[in-house]
Amino acid sequence: MENDFENVIFNSEKDKPRTWFFKQKDRLSALHPDMSDTMINMKISRKFGAEREHAIKCRCVEPCSTEDYINAMEDIITRTRIGKTWTKIPMESKMVSRIPREDRRPEKPVLKCHKCGSTSHLANTCTKKTKINEVKAIEEVHCTEEKE
Repeated sequence: MENDFENVIFNSEKDKPRTWFFKQKDRLSALHPDMSDTMINMKISRKFGAEREHAIKCRCVEPCSTEDYINAMEDIITRTRIGKTWTKIPMESKMVSRIPREDRRPEKPVLKCHKCGSTSHLANTCTKKTKINEVKAIEEVHCTEEKE
């Protein structure tokens, strides 16, 4: 019976907190009938792991009833990720969802000089003279039609 208590560690994936706690409490009270509730709670809290044990002790004030202790324990185990293990996603499923690099990037616009329109340089390094207020003449071709 003592080995059963010593070898058991809480696993949140397999065990429900309330039933696991009462099972361990029954084992301890069978081994040590004169042990107080606070001592039983402290011994059981060591079986949760260091992070959960610390979180439960911070939540409960020292002269804590078993009901308050169980409520705090259930809150911490069900609502937080303290002490839970992370499972890795297999690489095969990640590779399927990836988009090739070429398709993800939008094409960059071609940079060109604002003064002369060339793509070989930008306006700050342009060697051509700038003509202020330059007006380009547009030739208009007049077509004369012969009237009959």
